[in-house]
Amino acid sequence: QVQLVESGGGLVQVGGSLRLSCAASGRTFSSYRMGWFRQAPGKEREFVAAISAAGSSTLYADSVAGRFTISRDNAMNTVYLQMINLRPEDTAVYFCAANPVRWGVTPNPAQYNYWGQGTQVTVSS
Repeated sequence: QVQLVESGGGLVQVGGSLRLSCAASGRTFSSYRMGWFRQAPGKEREFVAAISAAGSSTLYADSVAGRFTISRDNAMNTVYLQMINLRPEDTAVYFCAANPVRWGVTPNPAQYNYWGQGTQVTVSS
């Protein structure tokens, strides 16, 4: 069982930056591949970024590639999402998710077993 707690969301102006954190409980964090997803009002949850268990592989949605960076610190049981050059369309609740698979990355939310409660990101224009 893994519990995930996101933090770092908030209100930021267009072009600004935020760093989201997701703290995980448990001693097996380094065995989980991780993902970030987001959901805007009235829209389905969508994939943002993913990282492999060791951090050697990453994957990004086209809409955030070049602006967002996913990383992890397995010693701290934490995964991060650094976001720069934020746009109004990035406004959403951001969720982290965990999948107990060591290898590779996946953008498929159905493959993630554990989810955090989400953190709100609002980009004002």
